[in-house]
Order: sequence, then structure tokens, then C-alpha cells
Amino acid sequence: MMVRRSAEEDFPRIMEIYAHARRFMAEHGNPNQWGPTNWPPEDLIHLDIADGSSYVCISDNRIVGTFFFTQGEDIEQTYRVIEGGEWKGGSAYGVVHRLAGDGSEKGIGKFCIDWAFARCGYLRMDTHGDNYVMQSLLKKCGFTFCGTIHVTEDNYPRLAYEKIV
Repeated sequence: MMVRRSAEEDFPRIMEIYAHARRFMAEHGNPNQWGPTNWPPEDLIHLDIADGSSYVCISDNRIVGTFFFTQGEDIEQTYRVIEGGEWKGGSAYGVVHRLAGDGSEKGIGKFCIDWAFARCGYLRMDTHGDNYVMQSLLKKCGFTFCGTIHVTEDNYPRLAYEKIV
């Protein structure tokens, strides 16, 4: 597998993968994270592509996964307030959001997370409390639970994790 920045011509495939992810989450006890709002919205994905923060995972010349990645100083507004815990690392970090695979092969999520971590050495992620698949993946990838954060797109709190070199 390999990762590259998304291009606008990848948009239809990216949206197919997100549709698959919404179905998968609903079938695995997590219908509320992306389902009710049809998350992520198309305009956000177009913006991510234009900003250079949308990435695709390629296997056998086929897009099998997608995610948002950026890094910098205090980059995620929703991470500024964390309840029931604290961030252990500093204010410069990377963040992965909207990670999804098409289900065609095992290891897509781990590959994408490992790729992002290799670029920054300190990564923060969050997930819905019902997303047991992602929680398990984050633990497998060496992340530590830090507390709870709140997002703007819905009223469901998110479990916040980090991984530091």
C-alpha cells in the first residue's frame, strides 16, 4: 500500500468509500457517528482536497482508503478543551480525521495511521463512543485514551486519543 494526496478526480471514489464506511458503522453498532448527517459532506471533502489535507490509500493501483491529515501548532479547535483527562504531549501535533476504508482488505486503517504518525511523531485522533472498531484500532496502533472532547457537527461526545514517540 501507499499514500498520496487526493486529487479532485479522486472525489467520486472518496465519496464511495465514505458511503461504504457509513453502512459499515451502522451495521457494527455505530449508526450515529456519520449516518444521520451523511458525514462527511461533499463540500468539506472538496475543501480538504483543495487544501492538500485529503489523502488516499492505494493498493494494486486502486484507491482503497481515504483520510484527512494535517499537522501544526494547536491546529484542532475542538481539542482545546478536553474533559476527564488531559493531553500529555505539546501543542504541536498531527491529526487524522475522516479515516475510512472500502473493506477490500485488512490493514487499511492501520497503514494510514502509521503513515501519518511517521510524519509527525505526535498524533491525536478522536472517535464516537459507539465506534468500537476504531477504538480497537487506536489501541492496536499504540494510542492512549486521554479524555472526552466535543465536536461541532453533532451532540455526541468523542473519545480522544494520542500517540507520542
